[in-house]
Amino acid sequence: MKNEKHRKKRKKTEEEIVVETMEEMLYSRNMKKWGFDLNPFVSITAGVLILILSIYAFVSTAELFGLRPAHEVFDDWTGFVVDYFDWVFIMVANFLIILSFYLAFSKLGRVRIGGVRQRPEFSNFAWYSMLISAGMGIGLMFWAVGEPLTHSRVMPPVFTGEGVNIGAMATTFLHWGLHPWSIYAVLALALSYFAYNKKLPLSLRSLFYPLFKEKVFGRLGDVIDLLAVLATLFGLATSLGLGVQQINSGLEHLVGLPFSVTIQVVLIVLITAVATISIISGIDKGVKFLSKMNMRIAAVFMILILLLGPSLFILRLYTSSFGAFLGGFAPAAFFLALDDVAAREWQGGWTIFYWAWWISWSPFVGMFIARVSKGRTIRELIVAVLVVPSMLSFFWLSVFGGTAFSVDAAMGGGLFDLAQENIAGAMFEMIANLDIAFLRGAFVIILSTIATVLVIFFFITSSDSGSIVVNAITSGGKTDTKARQRVFWAAMEGLIAAVLLVIGGEQALQALQNAVILTGLPFAIILLVMSVLLVFSLKSTHRTQQYKRDVRLVKKVLEDEDVEIEIN
Repeated sequence: MKNEKHRKKRKKTEEEIVVETMEEMLYSRNMKKWGFDLNPFVSITAGVLILILSIYAFVSTAELFGLRPAHEVFDDWTGFVVDYFDWVFIMVANFLIILSFYLAFSKLGRVRIGGVRQRPEFSNFAWYSMLISAGMGIGLMFWAVGEPLTHSRVMPPVFTGEGVNIGAMATTFLHWGLHPWSIYAVLALALSYFAYNKKLPLSLRSLFYPLFKEKVFGRLGDVIDLLAVLATLFGLATSLGLGVQQINSGLEHLVGLPFSVTIQVVLIVLITAVATISIISGIDKGVKFLSKMNMRIAAVFMILILLLGPSLFILRLYTSSFGAFLGGFAPAAFFLALDDVAAREWQGGWTIFYWAWWISWSPFVGMFIARVSKGRTIRELIVAVLVVPSMLSFFWLSVFGGTAFSVDAAMGGGLFDLAQENIAGAMFEMIANLDIAFLRGAFVIILSTIATVLVIFFFITSSDSGSIVVNAITSGGKTDTKARQRVFWAAMEGLIAAVLLVIGGEQALQALQNAVILTGLPFAIILLVMSVLLVFSLKSTHRTQQYKRDVRLVKKVLEDEDVEIEIN
């Protein structure tokens, strides 16, 4: 009994030491002025690097000082990474799927985030809504029409035994299904576990505490967090830039508003201003409310397209494509082009591009999921993040991809041509050319309005959740900073997107997107190391939580049998 008390006391003391060390080595270095609480190295260095990249993008795009355009330079660097390290992305992405299923369905799946007695903060519907809105909201709107159409014209080297449309849809499932969500799930699990079970900061630096101990609270941790901030800010700016282009396309179809950079910058300013209301409201009243609204609007939109479009064709396409995806999953997931130049170019431009993008995007999505997943078991978290969004995404893509196939055939390939010219407007071109038997004009206006509103809501949700994540990283993992700090980061995200549109338009966004993809390689290595550390740490926590559950069960049995006994 004495040893047991000593063990418990020592464990508590170790947790207190971690907290004291954080205060002394991490939080004491924060800059606390004007209502801000920021790590100066991470925040200032990120700001300087963003400024340098923006100036370089402007100068190079204007062809000043003989500099090559930024998007061409980053294209070359990205091409190098894709050509020589494509195998890294393939192996890491597949490894994380295997690890996800192992964690979910092994004994480790019973470990609860936050401790045995911790219960979830949000309802299942609110939780699922926030996962999907943060993970892929704008992307699913932007690519749901263009990607399936492209794969139906330029045949991928995977799922080759299927029909054209089925192979195209199965390939789209591959890019938007289990792989990205397993990346998010494992990172979210690691962040939430180290934050809520080990009492470490909610920040990427905490993932390496088992390896580097207190060093993660110093400059080493600052560098890790800096990389995460840059990837998150650049990724968000790219996503918001693409989103505002789609909003502009919707307004062009609805009210004839010109498609121009000026209009897009004005839209960014207006929508970011509206987003501040949600940001000030906090997660419970802001992001949660918007995410639930997103899911309801998206469901209505999808059902209307399903009913007004080629319904039977869509359902058959979904069933056949899902079967093809399951049947050909392993060969497609592990496919690496060898001597076929066309296959290598296709894989580099699509699959490797996606895996690098999802990995580089994972600090943002993973941190947000971690922030809202306290109280969930590992099994709940993995299944919810991996399975539910994937299945919903598959059906969403089938509805819009199937409708796009039908409309494109009726237009003699015209929808594909329009999508190649303006991918942001593909969704609205498809709606405008739907074969609706009655009240066609009214339905086109209704559907275009819903689509535009939905992209605006996803924009606001991304801005809001992004500000929460960047705020946490730049403050050293704190989640209780003042609202003005979150508003500041939301404004910064909008400003970066607006500046890039002004100085280089789509070329600047492409340069930024490629810069983000370059961070995918170091993050892939980080994810591998993190996975090993996570499994070893989870095994220890599983033993502790299992002991506590057993003690509670014994106490309950003894109480039910009215036996008096003291358990220490």
